[in-house]
Amino acid sequence: MKKQLYLLLSLLIISCSSVDDDDVIDTDQNIDLFSTEARVVGYFPYYRFSLNDKIQYCKVTHLNIAFANPETDGTIVLPGNSGDLLKNVMDTARSQNSNIKIYISLAGGGFSDEIANTWKNFLASPQDRPILIEKIVSYVLDNGFDGVDVDLEWSHVTTGYSDFVIELRDALKAQAKGITAAYPSETKYDNLNAAALNALDFINIMSYDYTGPWNASAPGQHSSYNHAQRGVNFWKNTIGINPSKLTLGVPFYGYDFQNSTTVKSFTYGSMVASDVSNSEKDDVGNKYYNGRPTIANKVKLAAQNLSGIMIWELGQDSFSEYSLLETIHKTYTDLGVETTGLCGN
Repeated sequence: MKKQLYLLLSLLIISCSSVDDDDVIDTDQNIDLFSTEARVVGYFPYYRFSLNDKIQYCKVTHLNIAFANPETDGTIVLPGNSGDLLKNVMDTARSQNSNIKIYISLAGGGFSDEIANTWKNFLASPQDRPILIEKIVSYVLDNGFDGVDVDLEWSHVTTGYSDFVIELRDALKAQAKGITAAYPSETKYDNLNAAALNALDFINIMSYDYTGPWNASAPGQHSSYNHAQRGVNFWKNTIGINPSKLTLGVPFYGYDFQNSTTVKSFTYGSMVASDVSNSEKDDVGNKYYNGRPTIANKVKLAAQNLSGIMIWELGQDSFSEYSLLETIHKTYTDLGVETTGLCGN
């Protein structure tokens, strides 16, 4: 019996010593809060509008409608949308949450070469940028948005980007409208300068996609707790952005590394639909995502260090008792942090 006990204790010591300190999560609810208020920013792409009646807008402070892009003359277009569809989403959100801020999110992670060239040409031209900016502001005013989220990414952050952000900020502020942007977890673009960063009301840290379809031979977690810590540290400490202007992004999706050449995305909701126990996991086979415990711990990380949580995206949730949006809402509420002040918060 003593020998068995010794072996058990040895295994426990070895197991504990192998844990990376960065991955040790403090689950104590009595943590030091950065603020007693927080943003919850939810992206909602146009192709999810059919799920409008399932979204609990009472748990979201900011709703980012994604993604609109300019035509060659600068006219802003939200694909696959009619005015009635967009209006229905906005009316539903505001009927549930009168204080919700609804932004139009521009660009996105991927679009056609034609749209890429349109952005590039407008950004690079001091003469043409005002044309695009005027079209953006008109779109905001015509549709009743509260602001603009700029989500140009990677190679699409081209010459003139910072001037565009600053000039757009000035035009929006003249109409009492807001401006935000989404940036990668640990990258500051060369064409993003300090003045442009300062022009933004806040920044959404995309602390996900550390691996994915572009890296099929490297299966693994694309958005771990450690990744979130690294994103927080980069923008807060390395770049030096005030934490009041930082929001931590979390994924409601994952990647299925099917083989060395094929990786497909899937929703958190689909994992719960196949087995409710998946809600407590971060990986099943070669599928990697965030379950409820990890999302809750990321909320605690944000509550200690930043001013909120950002979600890509609301339509990927499980609309059930296993909802990640509910996990975010409840975790903030249990910590004594006010988000919307609605639905029990």
